[in-house]
Amino acid sequence: MYKTPQKSKLKSIIVKNFDGYLSFQYLIPGKHYKPFQLPQLEKYRQTEEIKLREDQERIFETLLKYYPIVSLRDHGFVVPKNQEDIIPYCRQLHTVYDYEGLALSGIDVLFENFMDGISILTSTNGLKWDDVILTLGIRYCDITKQNTAYIAKNYHDLTEAKKTKRIAILPALEAASILENEVDRVDVLYGLGIRCMGITYNEANTLGAGLIEKNDSGLTKFGYKVVERMNLLGMVIDISHCGDQTSLDVIEASRAPVFITHAGARTIWNSPRMKSDEVLKACAAKGGIIGVCAAPNTTLSSKNPNEHSIESVMEHLEYLIDLVGIDHVGLGPDTFFGDHVGLQHAFDDMLSLSESHGESFEESPYVKGLENPTEAMKNMIKWMIKHDYKIQDIQKIIGGNAMRVLRGILN
Repeated sequence: MYKTPQKSKLKSIIVKNFDGYLSFQYLIPGKHYKPFQLPQLEKYRQTEEIKLREDQERIFETLLKYYPIVSLRDHGFVVPKNQEDIIPYCRQLHTVYDYEGLALSGIDVLFENFMDGISILTSTNGLKWDDVILTLGIRYCDITKQNTAYIAKNYHDLTEAKKTKRIAILPALEAASILENEVDRVDVLYGLGIRCMGITYNEANTLGAGLIEKNDSGLTKFGYKVVERMNLLGMVIDISHCGDQTSLDVIEASRAPVFITHAGARTIWNSPRMKSDEVLKACAAKGGIIGVCAAPNTTLSSKNPNEHSIESVMEHLEYLIDLVGIDHVGLGPDTFFGDHVGLQHAFDDMLSLSESHGESFEESPYVKGLENPTEAMKNMIKWMIKHDYKIQDIQKIIGGNAMRVLRGILN
């Protein structure tokens, strides 16, 4: 059973309000839902400590206290410790969300897709409409019972997070597959709080081609309708998992800047999961933002393919800065609490859906230095401070750029 101590013994800087609430604590484990063995305090321990000088620590504390910190993709979802528990755990609606871990993260605005559990529930036919509604509803219910995080509906809501020492969660969907061929479902999702949606995941859908498809014919006629509707509503468009031609079509079709919430540069790591220079430059030229991903076994580097660490992730960041300019770069770590790789394997096996990574590599169980949401954003900030980034540039990367563009999109 998942328990959180009343007083954390961690040395982390707690910058958010946390009242000790446990996910679904209003229910009785064993009676209302089945409890599973989940990771305890070890999920907060850094896999790699980034030590700063005293003057650098002051810069770090200043950034956490005064500047908006935006994660373009992270998860409060807690994955079970045992591999065999992952699918049964995800098949029940009552999956644990780690409010304390997020309170320790320093994140102000969190792009969260809430579909982590429901991904395992689905068949090879893809996400079901009713499943999405149930998953959103049960998570919203749990969020309503606590005071650390809240659902953000507009730009003003995002700006309140730092002021109130809480976390503004911007609900997102990984892909628009559940629309099938009904464009009005975009409006329904917006009404249910969704403010960001991917066009495709990895496979093709009625809107366009995903990144694992050999033949990418681009955005479909229905896809163009969806892009138009998302623009009219004020919903962020995400192309992280789209194929190249579909990505380019979306960027051209959208009246608003497009986000790549969690990806990296294919020049650094030759994988369909990464983005080509052409797509990256097109996204930036339209005013979009590219979030650097730190999910295990994604933003690797051909310089050292068998060790996934913060160094390989930040190599993507530095390449993107050189390629598109610092005003178009952000952070989208895409981290979990618990066994992220185990969840991905369960997801792939269940759906017979695996990404093609291009180059060969030895799989890493986690990214050294970026293991979970508690440490990821803070360590990326510390890395930039240690590498003598100007405070003005760090401020842009950790949230300033994203907030600037979101102000023009969210109604």
